[in-house]
Amino acid sequence: MEDFIIGYPDIAYHIKEDVASRLAQNACMCLPGEETFHIPLSDLLFPRVWAHNLQHAFLENHPDPEIVKHHRAQEYDNFQRRSYSPADMLNIAEANNPLQYPTQGVEVQPLKTILIPGLALKQKERSNYMVHLTAMLGTFDVAATVDMVSITGEGEKQMMLSSRLLSALNRQLQFVTYTNKMFHPKTADSIQFATEGHQSFFTIKVGHKVVPKLYNSGYSKEYNITSLVTIATKTFLRYDKLKDLIDSIRQFYPNVTIVIADDNKHPQPVTGPHIEQYIMPFGKGWFAGRNLAVSQVTTKYMLWVDDDFIFTANTNLEKMVDILEKTTLDLVGGAVREVTGYTATYRHTISVEEGGSDGDCLNFRNGFHHAIEGYPKCVVADAVINFFMARTEKVRHVGFDPRLSRAAHLEFFVDGLGSLHIGSCSDIIINHASKIIMPWSKTDSQKTYEKYRYSPVDVDKNLHNEIYYFKNRFKCMTSQ
Repeated sequence: MEDFIIGYPDIAYHIKEDVASRLAQNACMCLPGEETFHIPLSDLLFPRVWAHNLQHAFLENHPDPEIVKHHRAQEYDNFQRRSYSPADMLNIAEANNPLQYPTQGVEVQPLKTILIPGLALKQKERSNYMVHLTAMLGTFDVAATVDMVSITGEGEKQMMLSSRLLSALNRQLQFVTYTNKMFHPKTADSIQFATEGHQSFFTIKVGHKVVPKLYNSGYSKEYNITSLVTIATKTFLRYDKLKDLIDSIRQFYPNVTIVIADDNKHPQPVTGPHIEQYIMPFGKGWFAGRNLAVSQVTTKYMLWVDDDFIFTANTNLEKMVDILEKTTLDLVGGAVREVTGYTATYRHTISVEEGGSDGDCLNFRNGFHHAIEGYPKCVVADAVINFFMARTEKVRHVGFDPRLSRAAHLEFFVDGLGSLHIGSCSDIIINHASKIIMPWSKTDSQKTYEKYRYSPVDVDKNLHNEIYYFKNRFKCMTSQ
């Protein structure tokens, strides 16, 4: 608590133990609760808090605990860098109205207690100084009392403090606490801070701390693609194309895990080292297959590829990992080269304009936002081509609408708007198997595939309209 109490060193204060004890300490302690009863069934009647030292339990059996600790610390630093927002920094509005208060950066966990930093009053000399605080979701108190300060409303939603000495009042304001009383995993309380003739408002964010999801991929000076990346794909009626894809992957990445979601009517086993094939109900669909494949990924990153792609020397997964490791991007797309030589990145920006009670307007535009510093062939966009590497947890968080069974792509990026930070690199290239097939040379399997993939069906069009109109609450969509 002393870290918050600066200034006015000559003014004494008296700790209120019942309030101060509720404040968060500087470090958590892994200590079990004390046993106070020694009677039969005491553990059931008077359950104690138990403690399990995870650090000791995990590291004592590890061959190189220092490497693990270093790797975990590095992963956590990267997590904090990606999740940091300037809006979370503590800012104090210096008194000029004449109230001083925090403008942002004050947070409390649900039903916990904090000291409110930065409260002060700066007024010209008068016979008495007074301030009052009002909350909606919590109560106020003081962690210590200061002589010559009168306080009313301790433990309530409204508290008033007054004193004949401005220095004593400001000293007392350094001990004001806020206790959240309304459980909600993520909300905010609006606090009114006022004095005679003046009032200000500030917010206290209420919510649980975000628990990081770190991947223990092992520490190495060079990127170990096998331990960092899983390749995921969905196949339907194209086992010949799938075999070519797998053969091309093994040419460059012989040990990387490949996860296959398969919704063929008559599944054929796809075997080989580091291959996982998951059978789905027949014709379950494109996005349902993506969900299944991604659900089985255990590595930090997942690479999505279509089953008719072909790896080449330019399919540089190391560069994709490097970008994701060294930037705040969640997903980075590459480029797909057709047999004609044409290469596409399919970069789009997405924006939403408010449209009133009838819904908003969704706008797709070809292009990107800006280049990525240090990667001259890479840019920031909102949607990319169907060849991308992403943080596994972020893709799971957004998910793929399983109702979209045949044609779907941009819908995922619309659902991820505001959540995913996306990049695109034109120099990371994968080949697309040739689609040039003479009509007389088509196999029965190819004809069946085209029937499912390309035949226009009104119900699919209606479903897309429903998803955009109802689920995403859009009234209009524009594209370029």
